[in-house]
Amino acid sequence: MSDVNEKMLKINEYELLSKLPDPFLFDDGSRVSSKEEWEKRRAEIYKTAVELQYGTIPPTPEFFKAELTYKGGPGRSNTYRITCGTEKDRLTFRMKLFLPEKKFFEDGKKVPVIVDGDMCFNYAYDKEFWHTATDKGIAMAMFDRTELVSDLKLSDRPVGPLCEIYPEKTFGALGAWAWGYARCVDALATTDLIDMDNIAFTGHSRGGKTALLAGVLDERAAIVNPNGSGAGGSGCYRIHVKAEYLDDEEKRTEQLSDLLRNFPFWFGPDMKDYAVREGELPFDEHMLKSLVAPRTLLSTEGAGDIWANAVGTWQTTLAAKEVYKFLGAEDEVYLYFRDGYHNHKASDLAILVELIEKRASGTPVKTEFWKLPFEKTENAFDFEAPKK
Repeated sequence: MSDVNEKMLKINEYELLSKLPDPFLFDDGSRVSSKEEWEKRRAEIYKTAVELQYGTIPPTPEFFKAELTYKGGPGRSNTYRITCGTEKDRLTFRMKLFLPEKKFFEDGKKVPVIVDGDMCFNYAYDKEFWHTATDKGIAMAMFDRTELVSDLKLSDRPVGPLCEIYPEKTFGALGAWAWGYARCVDALATTDLIDMDNIAFTGHSRGGKTALLAGVLDERAAIVNPNGSGAGGSGCYRIHVKAEYLDDEEKRTEQLSDLLRNFPFWFGPDMKDYAVREGELPFDEHMLKSLVAPRTLLSTEGAGDIWANAVGTWQTTLAAKEVYKFLGAEDEVYLYFRDGYHNHKASDLAILVELIEKRASGTPVKTEFWKLPFEKTENAFDFEAPKK
């Protein structure tokens, strides 16, 4: 149970630059009226929420090979070398697969898996973190996304081996890293260890932005869990907030201008046109989240992570829920706040594990979702799901 309450985060300033765009409104001004029409609208949303925001994404590779380079087996970990790209140019990166104990594989049983690209972060080396999954019979596949492209500001555009293989594509680093999640799923499919119907994606901060995008791009992810991802992820460009957490000093939320000043290479090249015009963006992150529907979406956040925009995350998740409602999957979108700041804890992963267990075996979920650490603000949107 979360001990979060609405008095924890005091909102001093709340600025809504413009209402969230209606995800059901076609570019020609007509409105979605059926699930078949939603698929057409979904393609339009992809052009802005994905390609404008992150650039054009590399294709499924012509060449792919996954090699087992170390076998620890159940209760330990396996290491894989993944080589992929075109017939002419290829890159190589490593995936580490932490496995549950042998008892979870009895009678030929396969196990669910969580894919996480944050092996470049310290939390990835915390045994308590991945044991939160493996102790429950869930594998943990981890890789270092920075092996695909660097996470250093070497220029305004990304730098790394994936850029050299697909120079005609306009992807930023987030798009490149998200592509890596799909390649890990390709590798997992070769192992005969994984239940391919029970795959979850997660990541933290910039890795959370990546995990959300990866979940949009690869529908093999049954559960998508960005953690503390903020602007460019689970947050909201249009909502600017100044707030105090538990009477600490006032802080503000991250804005698009901050991202483009510090990390322009994360995004598609056209995002710079909106650096100080977030209110004019033809999308916001509720539309990105809507591309996950009707699969399970879980946003996990720290109540004191003001930079990541708790209020914006709530508003965009609430808005995306209208799409889930329209698709008959209203119960598949979750929002969870814990006390604390900007990190990825074992307790965060435990929430994801609950949803995996629910999907895999019908285990009831005990966690209480949608508890807010702040008092509700005005709605940032005025649309509703079309009546069917």
